Parts: sequence; structure tokens; C-alpha cells
Amino acid sequence: MSFLLGPVPVHAMVATRLMNDTKEQAEGRTLVVAPSWIGDAVLSQPLVARLAAQRPASAIDIFAPKWVLPAYGRMPEVANTIENPFGHGQLALGQRRRVAHDLARQGYWYAYVLPNSLKSALVPWFAGIGRRVGYTGEMRYGLLNDRRPLDKQQLPLMVERFAWLAQPAGSELERPVAYPRLSVAAAEFRDGCERLELDSPQRLACFCPGAEFGPAKRWPADHFAVLAQQLGEKGYAVWLLGSAADKPVGDEIARGSGGSAINLCGTTSLDEAIVLLSGADLVVTNDSGLMHVAAALDRPTIAIYGSSSPGFTPPLSDTAHVVKLDLPCSPCFARTCPLKHFDCMVKLDPATLMQQVAAFEGNDFNDNRS
Repeated sequence: MSFLLGPVPVHAMVATRLMNDTKEQAEGRTLVVAPSWIGDAVLSQPLVARLAAQRPASAIDIFAPKWVLPAYGRMPEVANTIENPFGHGQLALGQRRRVAHDLARQGYWYAYVLPNSLKSALVPWFAGIGRRVGYTGEMRYGLLNDRRPLDKQQLPLMVERFAWLAQPAGSELERPVAYPRLSVAAAEFRDGCERLELDSPQRLACFCPGAEFGPAKRWPADHFAVLAQQLGEKGYAVWLLGSAADKPVGDEIARGSGGSAINLCGTTSLDEAIVLLSGADLVVTNDSGLMHVAAALDRPTIAIYGSSSPGFTPPLSDTAHVVKLDLPCSPCFARTCPLKHFDCMVKLDPATLMQQVAAFEGNDFNDNRS
């Protein structure tokens, strides 16, 4: 049957059971269809925590692309992570039906669909999950049976938009929304250093020089290199973390740092990067997924903004500080500087960041390695 022809009969049957069987409803499993970006995945943690608190007997499983699963593996509220094998733009109706058939065996009562695409709502619908919650997006009529309009004025932050899905439709968001949190045991940092053949330093600064959206979100490599050299003189070990795509800029920073920085971009898995970040005394990062990881680990974080804005997805931690110049031309939200001068990043010099480092050093932050 085509998904365009309306719900299959199992949906009506499950919906009736949801209304009539409160105990099974409370204990039935929950599936969260997760976003495809690491930062967005981290920002969904407060939703997961709220669902866990509401229905403590209901196991929460995550259906997500392979590359974001490690972030969910660091959320204690998550029971299982399941790989979403579908690429961006891939419809693959037959394969989605097969995946949904396997998921239907798990007995899910609830599905929370966080991406706004039609395709992301297909698997929960095919699986016959009784209550399918999400925002309207891409004409998902019928695929979601708790389909909500998005009030951007009432919910200005992405973390709030995710968290509100845990509440009844029409209710006001219960504030405050807790900051996202990821869990790493102290011993894991020591074990991770040993596995990666890294000496566990007395003082550690982690730099995250990448940003997937484009070069306009990246602080210049020579600025990172100068900052690494200055931190090295203060006794910090400096590790560069990122994906394989960030390795070239990592090499450039390492070369320019006079030996102060070690380039680990592309040599660690996401989970290993999370573990290493958990032991950092300082994180300096572009607006990226690893920025949100560092904030969720509650590490002292300097988040650098130029072409983008912290107004929608800021780093959420009391130990995170946003640094930006607020030039008339920024934020422009462009992948590359439309004016060709890149002043929002070039004029944000290492000395400005060293001032924030000094402010952090004047505070007594928790050492996750102890």
C-alpha cells in the first residue's frame, strides 16, 4: 500500500489501545527520530530527559544517522541507539518499510520525530507507532497524528522547540529548560589517553577548528596557531579535535604553533573526541557540533562567532562564553564572506581570546579528570 493512501489498519488499533490501556502506555517503548547534525543531537538531550522523567518505565530508543549515535550513547536516559541508514534526500520506500517492520517488533507506543522532513516521519508511520509527535513541516498530514504548528516567537531556541514536544499540544513550555548534558566518567579520560598514546597533561586546551557549514564560520588558522603558542607558554597542552575534513587546517595550525599543538583531527572517533573533551581545562571552538559537545560536558568553553549567531543554538552552559565582534555586516549567515574581507573573524584577534582565558583561570572550575 502506498503511504499516500492513508494509514494502515494497525494505526487505528494501536491508537485505540493508547486510549484504553494506561499501564501498557506508561511502560511502552519510546522512539526518538533524531536529527542529522551533532549539535542538534546534543540539543535534543533535554527532550530525552523530560520523556524519561515523565515515563520512567518506558525505555527510550534513538533512531539516528551513524555519525551522531555516539552523542546519544552519552545520554544515560537512552536505552538503545539504532542506526538510521537513509542518506539525505533518499526516499527508498521499500527499505523504509523493511526497517519499520523490524522496529514494529519492539512495541513502541510513542515516536518523536525531530527533523521536519516528510521522509523522517515515514518509518514511525510504517511501523504503526500509535502516537507520532512532531512539527508540521513538509506536509506531513497523516504521518504525524500529534502534528504541531511551530511558534518561533514563543520558542526562539532550538533546545526549547525540542523540549516542548514532551508536553501536551497547546501547553506553554515549562521553563527553565535544563542545559543539555553528556556523561563521561573520569576514568574514561585516562583510558582514552592511554588508548590513543597521549600523555595525560596537567593543563589541557582543546581546539575545535572545524565547522561544517563553511569557511565563514571558521576562525583563521593563524589565529588558532598564535593562541596555541601562547597557551603552550602558559603550560597548556593543546590538542586539535575534529573530523578528517578538518585535518588540513589542523596541520596548518600545528605547523604555525611552534610545536605547541598536536593535530588529532581525523584520528579519533566522535566518542573518543567526546571523551578527550571531557578532560579539557579549556575548549576554544568555532560554532560547530563539538562546541555543543563541550558545553554539554560543562567544560570552560570559548565559542567564536562571526557569520552565524548564537541567538538560535548558543552553547548552553554556565561555563561557556561567546566571543564575537558584532560588526554591521554580521551575522550574514553566508558560507563565505560576501564582502571578501572576513573582518568578523580576522579582526577577532588572539589577544581578545587570551583575555577570556584569564577570566576562566580566575574561576575555580570542576576538573573532570580528578
